[in-house]
Amino acid sequence: MKPFDYVNSINHGKKNLMEGTDNDELAESDYVPFLTNRSLSYFSDTVFYSNEINQYPHADKKLQYDYLLNSVRKKKRYSKWLKPEKLQDLDVVKEYYGYNDDKALQALRILTKDQLDKISYLLRKGGNNGKRS
Repeated sequence: MKPFDYVNSINHGKKNLMEGTDNDELAESDYVPFLTNRSLSYFSDTVFYSNEINQYPHADKKLQYDYLLNSVRKKKRYSKWLKPEKLQDLDVVKEYYGYNDDKALQALRILTKDQLDKISYLLRKGGNNGKRS
């Protein structure tokens, strides 16, 4: 079973996917609470359920799934997952100065476009740089 099959059953299918299967233990082991809670956290009507069950990470997977399955109202919910924004010049600053992510972010705030272009130029790699052998 796919992780998002459980999310779909909680949101709109309302069929218990952990009971009445060929192998109930396997169905329970396929359930990933993190993915389910994150998926439900994108909606204002389910974020509180997600947050509540998140406070009990030690609880059995079946218990967590049953709580969400029986608490969340039936509704079709779809959203794209938010992904961290990749800053274009972050890797350049990290390599040039030897900074970690936090320091590089601070440096990006004060470096000008011309300075970043110069750093990128200095870090260019590959080719013979216009020299003939």
